[in-house]
Amino acid sequence: MGVVRVASYNTRDFLDDHHLAARVVRAIDPDVLCLQEVPRRLFDAWRTARFARACGMRWSGRHRGSGGTTVFTSRALRVLASDHTRLPVRWPDRTRGYAVVRVALEDGAELTAVSVHLSLKPGERVAHTERILGRIAASGPLVLAGDLNEDDSGAAWKLIDVPDRLRLVSPAVPTFPAGRPRRRLDVVFASPGLRVLPHREVAVPDEVWARASDHRATWVDLEVPPA
Repeated sequence: MGVVRVASYNTRDFLDDHHLAARVVRAIDPDVLCLQEVPRRLFDAWRTARFARACGMRWSGRHRGSGGTTVFTSRALRVLASDHTRLPVRWPDRTRGYAVVRVALEDGAELTAVSVHLSLKPGERVAHTERILGRIAASGPLVLAGDLNEDDSGAAWKLIDVPDRLRLVSPAVPTFPAGRPRRRLDVVFASPGLRVLPHREVAVPDEVWARASDHRATWVDLEVPPA
């Protein structure tokens, strides 16, 4: 079986120290990195491409319309498909969307990764989650990761966390705010066929977390069954 490290990180539009954010990513060394709040304006793609290079990762690009969500991949994986989709919001609210990338491991096994950043509005979180889950229902081995803007008591979280479809696999530690985390907003869910491996901590100083973004990253190592 192939092993992949899946991480999720909200980078706050690079308003903090994006060099330190790249240092955080390099320390985690993920195979799949689901990102939220990367710059999403018309001429900002170069900033995301530069960040991918600084992280030592690949980016499929073309993320406009995704509400600032996208997925980076390691050089050990082959990208089979990439899609960035807009979600409906009321103007002038922040744009929302999600990103989907399907990759192949070296042994031929395939994995679909979905990066999400849910709304600040509870009802909209539910509506968007229902739409996303409907689109990815038949995706095979799957991870869904991102900033849910709610904890496990939220209605959107409960829609995702259904054991025969997806279950929480990231550590039960708070991720927000980065300087002194109190809330677990950033999480990774995985489909039942993916086995969770023992968590391995990464040494990132508290001051680096606090200066890199307003969120901390979360990550998990998973075994992907052969094709």
